[in-house]
Amino acid sequence: MLAGQMPPTLAIVGAGRLGRALGRLLRDRGWRIGAVVTRSAATARTAVRAIGDGTPCEKPTRRVLAAEIILITTPDAAIRPVADELASMGREEWRGKVVLHTSGALDHHELAALERWGAATGSLHPLQTFSPKVKPHLEGVLFAIEGHTRALKAARRIARELGGVPVRLRAGAKPAYHAAGALASGHVLGIVEAAVRILMGQGFTRRQATQALLPLTRQTLENYAHLGPAAAWTGPVSRGDYSTVAKHLEALKQHPKEYGAAYTAVSRLSAAVLSGDAGDTLRQLERILKKRGYRGGK
Repeated sequence: MLAGQMPPTLAIVGAGRLGRALGRLLRDRGWRIGAVVTRSAATARTAVRAIGDGTPCEKPTRRVLAAEIILITTPDAAIRPVADELASMGREEWRGKVVLHTSGALDHHELAALERWGAATGSLHPLQTFSPKVKPHLEGVLFAIEGHTRALKAARRIARELGGVPVRLRAGAKPAYHAAGALASGHVLGIVEAAVRILMGQGFTRRQATQALLPLTRQTLENYAHLGPAAAWTGPVSRGDYSTVAKHLEALKQHPKEYGAAYTAVSRLSAAVLSGDAGDTLRQLERILKKRGYRGGK
């Protein structure tokens, strides 16, 4: 099926932000889109328009069974219930189908109900952020894949046709893999937004604060990419300037307690993973924190 000249037919269950993006990109590469399932007829029609192909369905339906590959792109909590519902309506008809979900933290065992009826199950997760208004760049992006042999074959094909790099993970590795992605993406955004609000508290407009901080963040990441972590590390902890750390902590007491807690946590983390002598750096850092009696903000 996957080795033939005809592109596969793909059904998408839970065609939200990720499902629409993957569907559109695969359609652009010649894939045929079958059932497109969302929570309502209106959102299903919207998803089909965004993808450029497919049959809108407001709930899981037997039309899904017409596809060779089924991509479940629902929120994590819905994957197992959706798999159970699909299994109950198809049973033996699932034999020979490939079913993949796109959770970063869960593995193919969420699809056990479909596997029992003969489907090849797996997971496919692009390590990329998806915005409703920005076309995702997937060239060179890592796609974590795991599952059974035929499911892995389908997942590799999808990743490569999208310009990504498929990397096979063992099922038990997915939560740690996903935690790494959360640190490098969502949590970084939280830190940048906190920094923006700190500057806004000193009279900057949001635009001014963003324009001030984003070039700094971008250059730091560029330095990391080209020089490595140790050479790219800057700031008072990297220099052993703990009196400045103390001043930072005092200033952050004017902000909600989460700001100071994050600053101390990230300082400890940076010392642990970036310092050439992590033990000594952490000891000195803890001394200044204890001396200052920092207990968080308001």
